[in-house]
Amino acid sequence: MAKDFNRDKNIIILGIESSCDDTSAAVIRDGYLLSNVIANQKVHEAYGGVVPELASRAHQQNIVPVVDFALKQAQIDRREISAIAFTRGPGLIGSLLVGVTFAKAMALALNIPVIDVNHMKGHVFAHFIREPGDTRPLPQFPFLHLTVSGGHTQIVLVRDVFDLEVLGETIDDAAGEAFDKSAKIMGLGYPGGPVIDKLAQQGNPDAFHFPMPKVQGLNFSFSGLKTSFLYLVRDKLKQDPQFIEKNKADLAASLQKTIIDFLLAKLRRAVRETGIKRVAIGGGVAANSELRRRLAQIGEKYGWTVYIPPRKFTTDNAAMIAIIGYYKYLRGEFASQDIAPIARWKL
Repeated sequence: MAKDFNRDKNIIILGIESSCDDTSAAVIRDGYLLSNVIANQKVHEAYGGVVPELASRAHQQNIVPVVDFALKQAQIDRREISAIAFTRGPGLIGSLLVGVTFAKAMALALNIPVIDVNHMKGHVFAHFIREPGDTRPLPQFPFLHLTVSGGHTQIVLVRDVFDLEVLGETIDDAAGEAFDKSAKIMGLGYPGGPVIDKLAQQGNPDAFHFPMPKVQGLNFSFSGLKTSFLYLVRDKLKQDPQFIEKNKADLAASLQKTIIDFLLAKLRRAVRETGIKRVAIGGGVAANSELRRRLAQIGEKYGWTVYIPPRKFTTDNAAMIAIIGYYKYLRGEFASQDIAPIARWKL
């Protein structure tokens, strides 16, 4: 089916992503990315996490200039747009509402269709974002996709663009949240994942032991790991008030190792149970350098075909929304003007 995606020409999709704290717009023409603009919200750093009300207000301020810049960067006039794809969910309802409302209003003014996209599906198909001159191989169906982000952790069986099955998911907290909350405990700021990744490169991953979460099947759980990390730091600080400062790198490396061991153990089980050896990763945590290295290493060991996306497509971005919009446009799957955002939308 993938070989037929480019059969129609001069299809221009404007994608809009506003599920959390990044406002993003992207333009794709005939399956190829022309622009991908992201406005980050620094305001949340002072609070150690995303504040929903502040996020929605920032989206209102950012969305017009972000869309305008994406169109200019792509050298596309708004009258050339074939359809507007937007993130319908899952996400923060206030943030989603800004993107959904803007997309519908702009499409109504231009008399073009709108296309609703599931944010989690966007992460899966970030691998299919192509840029002019890009020779990176696309994942071949069927493949397994490990989606790891601040709000979600899933293993998805991808049989086709329109045939996905969630094999396992987190029953409480996500891997990205475990990174961020542990970083907050150490006073590393927000977002904590990238800081832990950098610190861990200088630390000993075997310095501290954290129990591996015990969860049935292919599901995940990270709440216990967060609690274990908190208790260890709390108890050590009683003995030495400088414990965190003296052991930051080792703490980061040990935590990171435990999380990655857990993720890859579940992924190995999914490969055994399905017999599928084509494996891909996505989501914000897929930017983690050690996860990328370990996945490539384990793939070589077990004979997997591993797909690791460019880092710029792992975090929330509108290009992944636009590419799904492009595929849905080819099938004529459009949304109505009365469509509303969904905060919790299963893949």
